[in-house]
Amino acid sequence: MDIFRFVEDNYSKKDFSHLNWEGSFQDYVDLVFKNPHICRNSFQRIHDMIMSFGTSTYTEYKKEITRYHFFDDPFEEGKDAIFGIDVHLMKLVNFFKSAANGYGTEKRVLLLHGPVGSAKSSISRLLKKGLEHYSRTDEGALYTYEWIDDEESPILGDSKLFPSPMHEEPLKLLPLEIRKKFLEDLNQKADYQYKIKIKGAVNPACRFIFAEYMKKYDGDWSKVMKHIRVKRLLLSENDRIGIGTFQPKDEKNQDSTELTGDINYRKIALYGSDSDPRAFNFDGEFNIANRGIVEFIEMLKLDVAFLYDLLGASQEQSIKPKKFSQTDIDEVILGHTNEPEFRKLQSNEFMEALRDRTVKIDVPYITRLDQEVRIYQKDFNAETLPHMHIAPHTLEMASLWAILTRLEEPKKADLTKLQKLKLYSGKTLPGYNEDNVKELRKEAVREGLDGISPRYIQDKLSNALVKNATSGCLNPFMVFNELESGLKHHGLISSQEQLDDFKEVLAIARQEYEDTVKNDVQKAISVDESAIQTLCGNYVDHVKAYTQKEKIRNKYSGKLEEADERFMRSIEEKIDIPESRKDDFRREIMNYIGALAIEGKQFDYKMNERLHRALELKLFEDQKDSIKLTTIISNVVDKQTQEKIDVVKTRLVKNFGYCDICATDALNFVASIFAKGDSVKS
Repeated sequence: MDIFRFVEDNYSKKDFSHLNWEGSFQDYVDLVFKNPHICRNSFQRIHDMIMSFGTSTYTEYKKEITRYHFFDDPFEEGKDAIFGIDVHLMKLVNFFKSAANGYGTEKRVLLLHGPVGSAKSSISRLLKKGLEHYSRTDEGALYTYEWIDDEESPILGDSKLFPSPMHEEPLKLLPLEIRKKFLEDLNQKADYQYKIKIKGAVNPACRFIFAEYMKKYDGDWSKVMKHIRVKRLLLSENDRIGIGTFQPKDEKNQDSTELTGDINYRKIALYGSDSDPRAFNFDGEFNIANRGIVEFIEMLKLDVAFLYDLLGASQEQSIKPKKFSQTDIDEVILGHTNEPEFRKLQSNEFMEALRDRTVKIDVPYITRLDQEVRIYQKDFNAETLPHMHIAPHTLEMASLWAILTRLEEPKKADLTKLQKLKLYSGKTLPGYNEDNVKELRKEAVREGLDGISPRYIQDKLSNALVKNATSGCLNPFMVFNELESGLKHHGLISSQEQLDDFKEVLAIARQEYEDTVKNDVQKAISVDESAIQTLCGNYVDHVKAYTQKEKIRNKYSGKLEEADERFMRSIEEKIDIPESRKDDFRREIMNYIGALAIEGKQFDYKMNERLHRALELKLFEDQKDSIKLTTIISNVVDKQTQEKIDVVKTRLVKNFGYCDICATDALNFVASIFAKGDSVKS
């Protein structure tokens, strides 16, 4: 390969020039009047960045929820995508929207709070990645400046170049006396959602240089500006430009200069004084994160001295470098912490000022099954595991167990944790509507803040894959065994009671899988979905005639007849609807269909889990005699039965995602259940 030709064909010099634009101060002002939003502050830029990726909406519990596509991680194909907490992400975006409009939250520390492994770090990474990407687009362009001199100047420290150490907005160089009038003219002409505001003065080093040039030119500002070159600013975490990250270290080694910079002792000889701002390194995390975002990992583990710096940085939007005056900053201060550290903050009366300046956004664990499954599908799928098949329901059952550990015990005696989980996941249960489910969520104050972390599930899935690498297929039983064996050594299980609870819900998950795999086999034996749809249509017709005291026309004879009671009961009995409750069940079905019709929606049997199950069991009952499941586990299977078994296995593979290995395992498992005389009823 000719590497130079390859690079030339795939790399654009034009793009490089565009991203590295340079010009005079006047050139920049011309750009500003063409496109005022290049002067946005950090909060406005982050809000616009999130919105630039678009949104979609859906309704949950009669409330419209917005999904911001930014949190799907469009930068690395979903590597840091956030699932299942859209309501909390809406609160996060509302924080930025409020700050962007100057409503007060721009003077607060944003604190992401939640249990370990709940995506706090992923949200932070996304915001930082997003800013890097956005600063490279025309829509997200921003600029800074540097001082230049044709000759090596003592003002610039015997150098020809002195970049703004804090990547500041060039318009800060406008004298305060004229800045107000300039912004009035700009905002009058600008057709933009935000009013452009330029706050504060430049950093101490640039202020010193500015003053020296003003002396040199007898106060001629226009001549001073000849020494300013404006350039495009590309934010980068790796280069420490506009994106800072601070991680607490050992308390004895914490030094606040890591946040606000420190004296460069080598330059004292050049400038003659340690109080000369040019001899100061403005390279603390607050300094380098100016115009962007600074992330504090495990924020509340910081030493108290650091937290004092946060107070000024948030409320006053300024920092105090050693030996220099207050220096203005423009950046989002983002921290994240876990539950024990946050409780410590709440109980510490000396931290009242910080609590008052903090906006807490909860980032809980997921409590919707389909969303939890998506976390593991990112890492465990056919693309990442080409030589290992993952049996149907494997990730689902691991997710189900994880969510069960996070749910609070329902206060209603007739509701189990598993039923609660299904309600949260959009399933229907008799006597529960959207309002009831919303109430369930409200009364469970700490739900999603305790339980098993997704990291534990990922670790155990990995262990199960390694241990069963030669089997060719990973099934739920392998994962269940790994999940249970790992509980003994789980570092976050603090009591025997908690361990027993986790094992108890693991037994519930095992039973749910048993019912699920039986259901798959029953579906494969019975018939395709069109037959269920037909059966459902007949049932609904008879229920409608029954509840409305009408007659139904026999499609064969054409005569009007009474609703077929035996037919309706043959379905209802499959899900244990007693005779005394049949009228309630039938009215419930008709009311649900009617409510959907008012909303312009069409009824589908899959919307009602109990009816769906009853229809499948009815079809299975009608056809189960055509194949004897118990013969599967016997040593002797006649040719005719074997052919029927192969048909069922083929259906499992084709329609339900099984492979030959797990289809055989599923049939053998279900056959063993029937051999024990187990009921097929759910």
